[in-house]
Amino acid sequence: MSESATSGVRGVTVASAFSGMRSVAPVVFRAGCPDCRGRFELAASALRLVIGASRRTTFYSFTCPACETAVRKPAGERVVELLTGGGVSTLRLHSTA
Repeated sequence: MSESATSGVRGVTVASAFSGMRSVAPVVFRAGCPDCRGRFELAASALRLVIGASRRTTFYSFTCPACETAVRKPAGERVVELLTGGGVSTLRLHSTA
């Protein structure tokens, strides 16, 4: 790195700024299809999370890659935490009352 004579600020190159960073593996989620009984891993982009006002209206969904069935499963607090932390697209429903 070089030091500027006029400002006293050190110059930083892109290479040196990112030299300590490592690549991060994409998050995958294990899932199963109740119709075909297939077991597979899905990327966060393949899942959708809906957070409603109650346990009945909070769920996640995906399309089974084996049989193409639309799958919807309930999502408790821990599942919501894992899916949101893993970058799953989330829709929050608001009550009208």
